[in-house]
Amino acid sequence: MAGSILELIKEQTVLLDGGFGTELISRGFPQGACPESWNVENPEVVKEIHKNYYDAGSDAVLTNSFGGNKIKLQSHNLDNRCYELNRVAAIIANEVKPEGKFLGGSMGPTGKFLKPQGEFTEEEFEEAYAEQARGLTDGKADFLVIETQYDLKEALCALRGARKVSNLPVFMTMTFNHHAKGFFTLMGNTIEQFVKEMEKENVPVVGSNCTLNSEEMVDLVKIMREKTTLPILAQANAGNPSLSEEGKVAYSQGMEDYLNYIPQMAINGANIIGGCCGTNPEYIHKMAEVLKKS
Repeated sequence: MAGSILELIKEQTVLLDGGFGTELISRGFPQGACPESWNVENPEVVKEIHKNYYDAGSDAVLTNSFGGNKIKLQSHNLDNRCYELNRVAAIIANEVKPEGKFLGGSMGPTGKFLKPQGEFTEEEFEEAYAEQARGLTDGKADFLVIETQYDLKEALCALRGARKVSNLPVFMTMTFNHHAKGFFTLMGNTIEQFVKEMEKENVPVVGSNCTLNSEEMVDLVKIMREKTTLPILAQANAGNPSLSEEGKVAYSQGMEDYLNYIPQMAINGANIIGGCCGTNPEYIHKMAEVLKKS
C-alpha cells in the first residue's frame, strides 16, 4: 500500500473527486453563502459528500476549503476564522477517509488581483494563503493543492505562503481558456511558462482544472506532457454552465461524452484525473470503471 500520494502516482493513475459546490447546493446550501462555513455549521453534510466520493472510487478527495483564504473569506466577514475553517475542513474529511486513501487541502484563488491591476501586494497574498495552509496542515491534510489559478504571480505567492508554514507536498493547477492560438490563462500565461516556473520551484505535480471540458482537457494534457516530465493533474468541467428557467445550473457536456475522453486523457499523460464543475460521485464511479479498463 502506497504510503503517500506521490508514491501512489508512480504506481497507477490516481483518481480524485469531482465537483463540490453543486453537491452542497443539492443539500440545501444557499447560493451566495460561504461554503467553508458549513464545515462548522453542517459538518455531517460535508462529510457525507466526501464519503460519497471515497465510496465512488476516489483515491483522494479535496477539502471543502476552495474559497478559504483570508482575502476570499473577507467578503463573508469570516477572514478572522480562516485558520479555524480550514483546520476543521481537514479534520472532518479525515473522519471519513478510508485507510489507504488520501486527503488534499484545497486552496483556490483569492478572486482579486495584484497591483497594478488590483489593490493587493504580493506580501498580502502570501499571508492570506499562509494562514489557510497552516489550518489545512494542522487538520492533517496529506498534501495541498493550490488550484484554479489564473495568474502565475498569484500562484507563486500562494506557493511561497504555503511553504512558509507547511512541509506538505504542494501541487499546483491553473485554469486555461482555449483560444485559436492555444491555451492561455486569464492573465495571458502559457502552459510552457507555467510548467517551467513550477519546475524551478520544485513543485511535485502540475496540472489544470476547471473551464475546459474533457475533450479540450485531453488536448491541453498532451501539450503539457510535451513541456514537462512532472506528474500531471487534470480535472475537466462537464462543459459550460447555463441556468435553466427553474434557476438550476446545467452543464453542456453529457456524462457519456465526458467519459469518452477519460482514457485518452490518461494516454496523453495525465497521472491524476478527477472532475470539476458539473461532475458528481456518479461521474467518479464511472471514471473509476473506465480507468480500470484502460
